[in-house]
Amino acid sequence: MSFKIFASVVAAALLIVFIGPVVIKLKDVALSVVVLIGLTMMLTDIWQSLRSND
Repeated sequence: MSFKIFASVVAAALLIVFIGPVVIKLKDVALSVVVLIGLTMMLTDIWQSLRSND
């Protein structure tokens, strides 16, 4: 279980580090909204898979 938590935190951090500079440099509101929706979906999926009884 601890490996799943560690892997999910690393994955979330890598995605934020990868997409963050593009959003900051372009300063486009629509792009920021799409990225926030994607991050929310990813974090929701991580939360649900960590709460499952596997």
